[in-house]
Amino acid sequence: MYNSPIDEIKNRLDIVEVVKSYIKLQKVGANYRALCPFHSEKTPSFFVSPSRQIFKCFGCGEGGDIFKFVMKIEGVEFGDALRILAKRAGVTLKKQDPRLRTQRERLYEICELATRFFEKQLEESKTGKAAKEYLLNRGINEASIRKWRLGYAPNTWQALLEFLLRAGYKKEEILGTGLAVKKPEGTFYDRFRGRIIFPIFDLNGQVIGFTARIFGEKEGEGVAKYVNTPNTLLYDKSRVLYGLDKAKLAIRQKNECILVEGQTDVIMSHQAGVENVVATSGTALTPFQLEVLKRYTDNLAIAFDMDIAGDSATKRGIDLAQMKGFNVKVITLKENSDPAEVIRENPEDWKKAIERSLSILRFYFENVFSKYDPKTPEGKKEISHILLPLIKKIPNRIVQAHWIEELARRLEVKVEDVEVELRKCALTSSSQDSISSEEKKEISPKSRKEILEERILSLILKKPSLISLIKESHFSLFSPQAMEILKVLKSHPRSSEDLLAIDGLSDELKDFLNQLAFRAELDYDLLSSEGKITIEEECEMCLRELHTLRIKAKLDALAKEIKVSEAKRDFERAMVLSHQFNELTKELHKFHEKKEI
Repeated sequence: MYNSPIDEIKNRLDIVEVVKSYIKLQKVGANYRALCPFHSEKTPSFFVSPSRQIFKCFGCGEGGDIFKFVMKIEGVEFGDALRILAKRAGVTLKKQDPRLRTQRERLYEICELATRFFEKQLEESKTGKAAKEYLLNRGINEASIRKWRLGYAPNTWQALLEFLLRAGYKKEEILGTGLAVKKPEGTFYDRFRGRIIFPIFDLNGQVIGFTARIFGEKEGEGVAKYVNTPNTLLYDKSRVLYGLDKAKLAIRQKNECILVEGQTDVIMSHQAGVENVVATSGTALTPFQLEVLKRYTDNLAIAFDMDIAGDSATKRGIDLAQMKGFNVKVITLKENSDPAEVIRENPEDWKKAIERSLSILRFYFENVFSKYDPKTPEGKKEISHILLPLIKKIPNRIVQAHWIEELARRLEVKVEDVEVELRKCALTSSSQDSISSEEKKEISPKSRKEILEERILSLILKKPSLISLIKESHFSLFSPQAMEILKVLKSHPRSSEDLLAIDGLSDELKDFLNQLAFRAELDYDLLSSEGKITIEEECEMCLRELHTLRIKAKLDALAKEIKVSEAKRDFERAMVLSHQFNELTKELHKFHEKKEI
């Protein structure tokens, strides 16, 4: 028997499998590593420990157990993370537990109930049946209608609202899902009326919003063709990709994600057997969407219209994807057609178009040269004006040289002339402008002192006998938290497992010790594999540097005081301080000469 659902979930789920469902992990010894999903980095510093069932990023500092990971990556509170993991583990949670009845869960319940309402209307109401016939005629089959849970919103003002109120939900809660609209005078009405409903799902397959297409008598009367859920607590269009919940496995298997514009394109592609497809739902690619996709693949194939001559949102999204390290290709379709239309005519044509996709630079070249005449001065100017900024962004000099030569050859000019114009060319800032202020935040780096402290502690936890290197005079080198741990270890050397078994330790301190022990395993494996220095020598080096940092900090403080005294013409105090400065300098010099700690 388990003491709580939390213990049961932890026992049933492996953190490696959970993390692997979000990001790509690489096995390294007994552990796993990856690029951190919580900050931008080029060298992997995110690790997962199967034995300890924790994760830790040694770049940004994020770490914890399976619940902390889901809370962080899904952007939810504990109750929602518990519910997500319980569903995955097959653990039944007691409904009456007040901690689980979060505001978010109430909104999830309303969205789910509304989806069922819309599904029933599609199957049973007269106009709903006509809407279903329309979908079938558009090529969406019965299985796809059920799989994607398509529905119909009746053309009345409060049908859904009254249904949800009868189910026990409050008007303000329904408003919070975006399903209702509040008039200035305080009355409420349904947002979606007389429309075919496409539910939008999160990564766990839960409904979080809706797209609604007009259907019936209002179609063509100047009414908006599509109406979408506004941003809510559950739904943010800049963070969601339609169909990703159903496509993520295929994306990982094929190591490529195909991006289309509309929901129907996604549904038809999956129906045709091409399941690594998601939709941006008419918005430009955002940094958040790209971060999510990066968990599954580095390869994108774009299948919608692009105006490469203009400063389009699509082009900015592609620039941003390239900046984030994606390999981008373009799927070209016949003019004025979209994937859904191509698939309806012949699914094989869609598959062939995917196979014929062009690298982004090749697409740009072919597109531009088809629009402008490379034989005329005006054509050469327009072509170079569009292509040079794109070539300049290529980070690999060899690849860049290839495209410089290609441009020179096709324009029938000298390579040197292209290189001259390339140097004049300024990189466009459109992709930089696309990055939100939140994305531009840098990780606050740990101080050198904090890094050294953690390394010393982790090494001692791995090899408790190293505590003999720490003398009482060293305690002042450490922070209060580190000092307390060292004092406990000094009185009774023990491993991290024994230390964690001590009664009375706070959860915060246990988490800190667990992560230190994980760090120790990684450091020990690295030192053992390199074989250059022993673990004892590494610990001594860290202690020496910690001591050096303290002396240098004192020297910096004295130098500032000397300047202040001289500015005040207090030369007597300046001389005293200078003497102290010289003595500390000698101490630092002797310390390095003796190499003692």
